[in-house]
Amino acid sequence: MIFLRVALPFIAGFFVSYMYRAVNAVLGPTLALEFGLNAGRLGLLTSMYFLSFALFQLPLGLLLDRFGPRRVNATLLLVAAAGGTWFALAHSAAEAIAARALIGLGVSGCLMSTVLAFVLWYPTERLSTMNGIAFACGALGSITVSVPLELLLRVWSWREAFMLLVGATLAVSLTLWFWVPEKSARPSGASLGGQLRGLARLVADPGFRRIAFAMAASQVAAMSLQTLWMATWLRDVAGYTPSEVARGLLAANLAMIVGYLGFGRAADLRARRGLSVLPLLAGGLALASASLALLALGTRTGALALWCSFVGGSTAIVLSFSLLSRRYPKEMSGRANTGINVFGFSGMFLGQWGIGVVLDLWPQTASGYAPEAYTWALGLAWATQFAGLAWLWSGRRLL
Repeated sequence: MIFLRVALPFIAGFFVSYMYRAVNAVLGPTLALEFGLNAGRLGLLTSMYFLSFALFQLPLGLLLDRFGPRRVNATLLLVAAAGGTWFALAHSAAEAIAARALIGLGVSGCLMSTVLAFVLWYPTERLSTMNGIAFACGALGSITVSVPLELLLRVWSWREAFMLLVGATLAVSLTLWFWVPEKSARPSGASLGGQLRGLARLVADPGFRRIAFAMAASQVAAMSLQTLWMATWLRDVAGYTPSEVARGLLAANLAMIVGYLGFGRAADLRARRGLSVLPLLAGGLALASASLALLALGTRTGALALWCSFVGGSTAIVLSFSLLSRRYPKEMSGRANTGINVFGFSGMFLGQWGIGVVLDLWPQTASGYAPEAYTWALGLAWATQFAGLAWLWSGRRLL
């Protein structure tokens, strides 16, 4: 009953947010043509979702701890629906960028409200599994905007398809309002000033800073590539057709589901034995880093398998939320998780935009971006992800 009344509606919101997050991997070429965007501006358009998402994380943590995940997420999803409608009706790049930012603000509570709901409703030893299920269902959202969206776009315009996503957003918001029960961990009489002091204690914690930097560094590479630039790499370097690109994204998203479920289950098994999940997190990122290094060096043989390995291994970073849930009391869960999300989504914004800027340093080809530009773009992303992993592991005694 808890799963149906609590977990499933929150997971549905996260599913919708992932659709918004990944939709431009398929729509990117169409948007670039319609709005006259180079790689840098396409990266900026897509990454504005991550920027507004990141900027709202600290206020979001305070709101979640004060008002609870149900009301906050349901309200914000109405903002996302407004942003999605604006995006579907946009007639200029400036409008589309602003609408994309509004969408990011509106779905900024989907992940953290889900994580907090699990903290409130489930025992600690089940948190990694539940988080893994949620992230896997989010990956299903990415799958929905890969091959299915590519097929839909053969008969519908991208604007009409986008309005379907708006309708799903409204449906989830109403479900949260009228179906999910209320529960909060905020102590009676907790003041806003007290909550802000708790947030300051997080930033002063050296363990938190290491986790946060690793999250940011990993997402500079992982999410920025998966939700946009992996698709253009498959087109420009591997020579995939649009339908083959969509199938490649489908394969990567399936690898992401396997990663989320596998790492989540393995983490809970370790937690029940009193063992840290940090080795799992580091091992996954090491696999991702090795795969991305080979791609950056120009490996073409088995390239899609390497992309799947990179995406699947990168999912281990979500175990950061399990580390935080065991490190801080429940009444600080909202601030702890949204605090680390500031770093994660800032990394996504900088990575996605920055990769586009790097690609623009080479003249475009007739079909897309210069293949040699990807060596530098992927190499910089690899270096950032590896640096975050190295710094996290060097401070493992703090965790």
